[in-house]
Amino acid sequence: MLFQFGFYSSLLLITFSQGILYSFLLLIKGLKTEKTSNYWLSFFIFLCSLFVAPWMLGFAGWYDNQPYRDILFYTPFQHVLFIGPTIYCYTQSLLNADFRFSKKKYLHFIPGILYLIYIFSIWIYDVFIVGDYYFYKDGMDKDFDNWYQKLGLLSMVFYFVISLRYYTIYKKVIYQVVSYADRILFRWIQTYLIAFLLMLLLTIVFAGLAYFYPDLKSYTGNWWYFLIFSLIMYYIAITGYSNPVNSTIPFKFYKSNTNQVLLLSENNTVTEEESIIDISFETFSENTSTEMDMWKRRIETLIQKESLFIDPALTLSGVAKKLDTNVSIISKTINQGFKMNFNDFINKYRIEEIKKAFDKGEHKKTTLLGIAFDCGFNSKATFNRAFKKNTGFSPKEYLEKS
Repeated sequence: MLFQFGFYSSLLLITFSQGILYSFLLLIKGLKTEKTSNYWLSFFIFLCSLFVAPWMLGFAGWYDNQPYRDILFYTPFQHVLFIGPTIYCYTQSLLNADFRFSKKKYLHFIPGILYLIYIFSIWIYDVFIVGDYYFYKDGMDKDFDNWYQKLGLLSMVFYFVISLRYYTIYKKVIYQVVSYADRILFRWIQTYLIAFLLMLLLTIVFAGLAYFYPDLKSYTGNWWYFLIFSLIMYYIAITGYSNPVNSTIPFKFYKSNTNQVLLLSENNTVTEEESIIDISFETFSENTSTEMDMWKRRIETLIQKESLFIDPALTLSGVAKKLDTNVSIISKTINQGFKMNFNDFINKYRIEEIKKAFDKGEHKKTTLLGIAFDCGFNSKATFNRAFKKNTGFSPKEYLEKS
């Protein structure tokens, strides 16, 4: 097989081959762990590797020699309409334990499929009907058509935005249903979304620089774009492979309302109305009904009497079960009655317990972190953040002030 090794082709070959390798490793990891998120990341890295292939192979002499030129012409390598939907499905598969690739999600990939049909039709016409270049008379690869690249960029920007929005919704959900939200914020999500944003900005920045430096529009000038793109891809590949994310909270939007979600469970006897969680509690007006007051007293009594806050894995559903009710009632009571989300509500009790320990001088016998763990916190960072949010001081500042 023809491959002319040189400075430009060899550097891209390194990043391309690493991308293909990590795509394969992620696929194997997915088969072993049975986590769909690994499959989606594998597919994303594979698409990004293919994206740089035409430039790598072009510098390796493929556009100047047959049959390699026809392979590049009639084989789509830059699947820019697949990249956005793939990153969106990857985000959902990471954050939602109920994620399934349903028929509805196939719709996201229709534009990319239509482009494949378009290229296939060109190949049929040129090779079997005309027997010569008809659509390729200008000698330009269709992957680089201006309309296709711009449409691909718009697609990726759109899917970046809705992926970021999905992560924002997820954060609201977990603050409403668990008392250990900071532990499952999954910083990796933010990291790879920022890296993906850099990929998008790279296209815009190079287009702007090319206006002032026309040499960047040349084949050699564009090589720098593909090198930087492939390096970002490589970063996502190696960090994604080593960053396990496993959400255990299944949910779905309630009747397309992004402010309300249904917490899903194996208990089929629970109705949808009993599983609704409103994640925009800040917009609620205070509810002072008799029923609300009754539930407030029951919740406070349970939390204080059984010291539920000491459990670092306490969840909204756990509290609901102990009160023999559903999560919708408990969530609504905490949101509207106490004007808090569930995570902050439980942390408030943990902080109060820590203050009592300070008053007893426990901090002189053990470490602050030890006290925090005994009171239900599961990390130093979460403890410090919650303590300052509740008191306005860090633990050490609070002790000095006392």
